[in-house]
Amino acid sequence: MAKSLRVPKLDLSAILASQNPQIDLRLEAYEVSTRNFLKAVSSYTQRALTEITNRKNGHLTDRKRLVEKLQHIEAETNQCKIREIELIKILDREREERKEAEASVSSFRRQLASIKEKCVVLDGEVEQHRIIAANLRRERSRERALLDSHAAQVAPELADCERWLQCHIEGIDKDKILIRFLRLDAADSTREFSLVVDVSNRSYKVPTTTPFLPTLPILLDELNETRDIYTFFKQVRQSFVEVVQQGR
Repeated sequence: MAKSLRVPKLDLSAILASQNPQIDLRLEAYEVSTRNFLKAVSSYTQRALTEITNRKNGHLTDRKRLVEKLQHIEAETNQCKIREIELIKILDREREERKEAEASVSSFRRQLASIKEKCVVLDGEVEQHRIIAANLRRERSRERALLDSHAAQVAPELADCERWLQCHIEGIDKDKILIRFLRLDAADSTREFSLVVDVSNRSYKVPTTTPFLPTLPILLDELNETRDIYTFFKQVRQSFVEVVQQGR
């Protein structure tokens, strides 16, 4: 730092009393002081300008950083808004799907309740059918036992009938009896003489005979009037014998 210049006090009366009065203005010191002052001012100005420039650059840098940060924040904000919109859409869709799912669940629950009610009804019907089936099986067992008992009683009579009438009797289809007469044609022991009697109704019917019997309608009418099946078999056998004797 430049030293300050102290100017001595002037003795104006002594100066004026001299033959050649002069005042030493000390111009060199003044110039040195002025130069030092200007140099100090210049240095201060330069430092000030440098400081201003530095502060300006720092301000610009901070401003640029803040602008970039603001842009980054705005970009993130926009992304968040877009994501928010997408999430709202997803939530709306999930809300609709949930409503549909709840509606479907309610519908399935109603259907399940209805099915359970039907199952209860069907279980009751099945149980009733089981009881009916069990009763029918017991009834069938009783009927079969009764039929077996009747068959055991009728079997000897059937055997006697077949032996006396020289025929073979068997059931065919439903409610039909096939009667085969044996050894009617001495010339041809393999010749068939048979008829089928339909006993499904109270009025007996004869669908087929082998060979054809012209007197069958009359014999069948007598059978339906008398209900005597044994006499009918005898008459049919005699009619077949007459057919053989007539050479038919």
